[in-house]
Order: sequence, then structure tokens, then C-alpha cells
Amino acid sequence: MLTLGMDVGSTTSKCVILQDGAELVAQSLIVAGIGTDGPERVLRDILKKAQLKETDIDYIAVTGYGRNTYQNADCQVSELTCHAMGAVHIFPDVKTIIDIGGQDAKVISIGKNGRMESFLMNDKCAAGTGRFLDVMAAILQLKVSDLETQAALADTPAKISSTCTVFAESEVISQLAAGAGIPNVVAGICQSVAMRTAALAKRLGVKEQVCMSGGVAQNQGVRSALEKELNVKIAYSPMAQMFGALGAAIYAKEQYEKDGMKSRR
Repeated sequence: MLTLGMDVGSTTSKCVILQDGAELVAQSLIVAGIGTDGPERVLRDILKKAQLKETDIDYIAVTGYGRNTYQNADCQVSELTCHAMGAVHIFPDVKTIIDIGGQDAKVISIGKNGRMESFLMNDKCAAGTGRFLDVMAAILQLKVSDLETQAALADTPAKISSTCTVFAESEVISQLAAGAGIPNVVAGICQSVAMRTAALAKRLGVKEQVCMSGGVAQNQGVRSALEKELNVKIAYSPMAQMFGALGAAIYAKEQYEKDGMKSRR
């Protein structure tokens, strides 16, 4: 049985194909999200990688910020559910999932049955999200992928205390004008994201094992700062950005079985 999970995010589209809901067949990520041809492109790309046709796929589930805009799936499912299922698949003992995406940040609590128990979300402000890091990187004329390297070079992280992206931008410029080096400013930016996310996590309650999902999970600077804020070790997988799509593929397998093995072919 082949199932496909698609995660249509605000800035990226991700796909995962699983065999029997467990074995990874292929994965793909395209930097183009909601309102673009990203979903169609990522589907073509993953089918090419897997050397499959769409008719070979038994069931497709779509999740993410733009799930309601994609019409060629068999079902749509909450990204909270999918990030939980994807994270538990990789980390069976996880109890707290911190998902920092392009437009929001979420903290998910996992119950004894390995399913989502409760959650909190910050979707009212760009600060503490991937978008915040995009804006800050642009100010510093860096690639987002460079932030991790720069933060590792810091010796005295600059203080970026503003809780608004617009004000934080002014604060970063002021720090640079005062002579703060770019590594220290970047470390301060990572700490700012970590502080906002940690506050959200503490409101829900943090239970170990803790892991991160979403694109920002790839940033070691944010992960390290968040570990210090929460005083816990954070588990990390290179597939963190794919957890939503992975969970959607797992969910697709469950729905396929629930629907009586009705094939798309």
C-alpha cells in the first residue's frame, strides 16, 4: 500500500510517500507554498524521485496552512494532528512537540496513547516564527541558512527584547550601529525566538521527551537557545521539516483502511 502526505505551508510545500504507513519511499520539498504552484510541483517531483505515477498512490492526505486550497487529495487533516503523528513516528517516546513554522508557532502535548492531548498556538504575530527569521536575515544580508553558523560564532549575544517584528528590526539596526558584531546579533535573534516559544511551551507545560518540528527546527542556534530557556534536551531529526507531510502519509494509511481499502486507481 502506498500513501502520500502533502503539507502545504506558507512558504514551502512538502511531500512524503510511505509503504504500508511505515517505510519511507521518497520525500520532497519545494520552496513555494500556499497560493503558488508549489503543491503541483512537489507532487511531480516526488513521483519522479519514486519512479511512480499518481495512479500508483492508494490514498493522498493533505495538511498544512494551505490544505484547503489543494483539491486533489482524498482527505484534508489538521496540521496539529499530522505534526503529532509524524513526530511520534520518529520519536516514539516524545511528550512535547515544539513546531515553529513560517507563520505560527505551536506546542503540542502528546498523551499516553501517542496522540495529541492538547496544544497552544501563537498565530497572531510574526515574532517567534520562521517569518521573523526571514526578516532578520534580510536585514543582515544573510541567508536564513547562514544564521546557525553565525550564531555559533557569538561570544556575547546582543539583547533583542522587542516582541514585535517591526520594533525588533529597529533594535537590530541599533545594535549594529552600536558596534555589535553580526554573530552576536544573530545569537540575540535566536534567543528572542527561543524566549517567545519557551513562554508558550511553559504555559502548556513541558514534559520530556521534547522534540522540534518545522523548518526552524533546522536552526541549531534556535534549538540551543530553546534548550537553555526550557532546561531540557531537545531531540532533533533531519526530517523535522517533513513531520507534517510524514504524519499526513501515516494518517492516509489509517483512512485508507477505514474506508475499506478503496483504491484511487
